[in-house]
Amino acid sequence: MSEQPKAPSGDTWSEDMLWAVAMSDLAVFLLDEDGGLLHSNDAGRVLAMRLHPDDPHPDPAMLLSYIPEQGWQIAKRDGRWIGEVPTALPGLVLEIKAFAGRDRGRCRRYTVMTDISVRSAREGELRRRHDELQSTYDRLASAQEQLLQSEKMASIGQLAAGVAHEINNPIGYVHSNLGTLQEYASALLALIDGYANALQSSDPAASRPALRQLRERLDVDFIVGDLPKLLEESREGIERVTKIVQDLKEFSHVERDEPMRPSDLRKGLESTLNIVWNDLKYKAKIEKHYHDVPLVECYLSEINQVFMNLLINAGQAIDDRGLITLAMGVEGDEVWVSVADDGVGIPEDALQRIFDPFYTTKPIGRGTGLGLAIAYRIVAKHHGRIEVHSRPGEGSTFRVVLPISQPVLSRPRAK
Repeated sequence: MSEQPKAPSGDTWSEDMLWAVAMSDLAVFLLDEDGGLLHSNDAGRVLAMRLHPDDPHPDPAMLLSYIPEQGWQIAKRDGRWIGEVPTALPGLVLEIKAFAGRDRGRCRRYTVMTDISVRSAREGELRRRHDELQSTYDRLASAQEQLLQSEKMASIGQLAAGVAHEINNPIGYVHSNLGTLQEYASALLALIDGYANALQSSDPAASRPALRQLRERLDVDFIVGDLPKLLEESREGIERVTKIVQDLKEFSHVERDEPMRPSDLRKGLESTLNIVWNDLKYKAKIEKHYHDVPLVECYLSEINQVFMNLLINAGQAIDDRGLITLAMGVEGDEVWVSVADDGVGIPEDALQRIFDPFYTTKPIGRGTGLGLAIAYRIVAKHHGRIEVHSRPGEGSTFRVVLPISQPVLSRPRAK
C-alpha cells in the first residue's frame, strides 16, 4: 500500500482531500492561488507520461498549459469551467474541468483531466454516420419528389387526349363563330356603305326603298339578334379553354420548399374534375354533396393529385354507365372529402394491398400501381388518412381526411 500523501508545504489542503485525490482514477491537479501546481496524483503523472513519452520524468505542470486563460476567468466567475481540448498527441482529446473558489479568504484552484479520445472518436463517427444518413434521406426525399412529379405528369399524359378534346370543342365553335362573325361584319359594312352613299346623294330620301331592300337582303334584323349570342358563346368557349389551361398549370405546379398554405379543397376538387371530365362524362353521372368547409392548410397541388387518382380510379371501376358521388364536410378539427362509385368494387384479398407500390388489379397498360401508393404518401405527409370501404359488385368509397391546421413542428419554413 502506498504511503499517505502529505499536504504540500505552505498550503492548507487537508489530508482527507489529498487522500481522495490520490485514490482517484482521474488526473487531478491541486494549484496555488497563482495557478502554480502544488500536487498531482498518480493518474496525472501517468497522463503527463502519455503526452510526453520521450521524457522519462515529465513535469505534470506542463498539462496546465492546456487550460486557456479564459477558462480560469470563467471558473473564477462561475465556480467552474468545462471544455474539450485536443492535445499535441494525435487523436488524444482531454476533457478539462477547472474549479476555482475561495475558502477562509484563500483562493482554491484545482482541475480534473480525463482522456476522452475514445468517446470523442465515437461521437465523430456518430456525426459522420448522421451526416451520411441525412444525405441519404435528402437524396431519397428528392427521389420521392421526382417520382411524385413524374406520376403527376404521367397522369396528365394519360389524360392528354381527353384534355385536348375538351379544349378542341370550345376552340372549334369559337373558330366557327369567327367565320360567322366575319360574314356578319361584311354585311353590316355593306349596309353602312349604303347609308353613306345615300347621305352623300342630292336626295337621301329617294334612297330609302333601296336601303330597305339592302337591309332585307343582308338579313340585318337576324344579324342584330344573333350577334350578341354569338359573342357570348365565343366568350364562354375562350373562358372554358382558359379554365382548363389554368387548372393544368395549377395541377402541375411543384410546391417543393414552399410552406403549406390554407387552401380551398372544393376549388381544388372542382379544378381536378375539370381536367378529368372528358374521361368521366361518357361513363358516369356526377352527383355533388358539398357542405361548407374551412380552408385547409396543405399543398393543394399535391392534394389535387390525390383527387385525380381517386376520380380516375372511380371512372375505371365503372364498366358501362354509373354514378360517381363527390362529397365533403367537416368533423371537429378535420375536413373530409369522399369519392364514391357504384362500380365493380374491390375484392377482400386485394383491399389490404391497394396502397402497396406497384400493386394493381387493372389490366396491363391501364395502371402503374403507383397512383394509390402516392396518394397514401401525400395524405400521410399532411398528417391525414385515407379510409376505404368497398364490396365487390357494389362499388367503393375513398374518404380523404385532413387536419384543418398542420402540427406546428411539421410546418416547413418559408425560404
